[in-house]
Amino acid sequence: MSARILFVTGTGTEVGKTVTTAAVASAALQGGLKVAVLKPGQTGVTPHERGDADEVVRLVGAPLTTRELARYPEPLAPDTAARRAGRPTVSPAEVAQAVAELAAGHDLVLVEGAGGLLVRYDDEGHTLADQARAVLGLGLPAQVLLVATAGLGTLNTTALTAEALTARGLDLLGVVIGAWPDSPGLADRCNLADLPRSAGAPLLGALPSGAAVAAGFPARALDSLAPALGGRWDAVEFARAQRPQ
Repeated sequence: MSARILFVTGTGTEVGKTVTTAAVASAALQGGLKVAVLKPGQTGVTPHERGDADEVVRLVGAPLTTRELARYPEPLAPDTAARRAGRPTVSPAEVAQAVAELAAGHDLVLVEGAGGLLVRYDDEGHTLADQARAVLGLGLPAQVLLVATAGLGTLNTTALTAEALTARGLDLLGVVIGAWPDSPGLADRCNLADLPRSAGAPLLGALPSGAAVAAGFPARALDSLAPALGGRWDAVEFARAQRPQ
């Protein structure tokens, strides 16, 4: 059986991609799967600092494989960060090769992007979408998991990302809310129904705000992700409980 390959992208920065990646990894590990996490381009981190892959390891608290292809110190788009640092960029072919190597020995490969779907990784304008297409070009299955915010503005950015994926022939598996607020407002609650319509794909989870706490994270992951991602979260029941008055 081929490994499952998920590219994790967001509607923007700071939307909860790393926590979502960790949650999906944790759920898979608890299901007895071998998991690998690939970070093609890590920005805003010096050589001796912890990156997103390290954060996934911290949260999961269980053995998994991680790989990082490039690291740039300034918190910028990967192509800009690489240019300013005088370092090589990462090509779609390099990412596809790394994914293929990881897929050969794992059941699930998670590829966490930087920022949103169309952030540039090199001077030719290649993006995470191009990396996913390169994986498909190797004959490997690849889907995209979109991490979105809960409140105002999320429907537009979600719809734009979904349209970009469709235009590139990429399959959007679903949407995960990266940080469900402790005190959700009217827009947050209404968006539980509106996000799937904007995305044209199901809502597959809602991680609670502050989920990036290692203690109890494995159980939190199962409680926050739908069965399609290895969890036990029920979108219908969650929406019913949050239904606006």
